[in-house]
Amino acid sequence: MELELEGASLKSVLNRLRRAQGQISGVIRMIEEGRDCEDVVTQLAAASRALDRAGFAIIATGLQQCVADIESGRKDGEDAEAMKARMERLFLSLA
Repeated sequence: MELELEGASLKSVLNRLRRAQGQISGVIRMIEEGRDCEDVVTQLAAASRALDRAGFAIIATGLQQCVADIESGRKDGEDAEAMKARMERLFLSLA
């Protein structure tokens, strides 16, 4: 299954990823500067949340596409159980 992000979905995911990228750069800079551990961990947690939210948004879009594929007769001959197992693996990868 190819992921097709359009319009607002694409913009939202890209914004989250850019935010995480900036936060990770900030964490690196903070470590290099010898900043307080609590500040570093707080910034790292924020980056992790941004990545998680981007991943969940991508999975949600994938689920919408899977449902559309099922309704239109499934792509590539994949049966419902295989599609379910694949989506379960995706969710677990973010858990």
